[in-house]
Amino acid sequence: MGNINGSTVEELQSCESHQWYRKFMTECPSGLLTFYEFKKFFGLRNLSEMSNAYVETMFTTFDMNDDGFIDFMEYVAALSLVLKGGVQKKLRWYFKLYDIDGSGCIDREELLQIIKSIRAINGVPHEMSAEDFANMVFDRIDINGDGELSYEEFVEGVQNDEMLLKMLTESLDLSHIVNKIQGELRVNN
Repeated sequence: MGNINGSTVEELQSCESHQWYRKFMTECPSGLLTFYEFKKFFGLRNLSEMSNAYVETMFTTFDMNDDGFIDFMEYVAALSLVLKGGVQKKLRWYFKLYDIDGSGCIDREELLQIIKSIRAINGVPHEMSAEDFANMVFDRIDINGDGELSYEEFVEGVQNDEMLLKMLTESLDLSHIVNKIQGELRVNN
């Protein structure tokens, strides 16, 4: 998408939405993205069992009506959250993603599993091990020390800890996937 003189932000967003729609419908002509197509769509191949489980959890959080598919509106909502969502919305999504068993709390093992999976998918080396990271999160924000993070503990704890907020945001940075799709959009236009 080049520089267009006199274009408004809305026109650019509309053009971008049209490109996203074309990409979505080209990759998924039925208009419904299955889990298999979701992985293919984002170029996620040869994943470990743990990483595959993480991607499945991510798929489930984006499937807002729980019908087993992601339609275009759910896809746009997910991209919007990832690209433009505010801190509160992102923290709500992070919590839902980390709460693997849907219990309403995140335990240390759930957090560790997701962190390991994210790191395996992103392939970026980290200074701190996944275990140390999970322990640090619990040490900092598990206020009552019960070994579980409620939604309130998680949101309040992360919001009040700049370093933790930055680390969690960076660990869930999906911009490399978005950049890949945008690169494909440019090539196909």
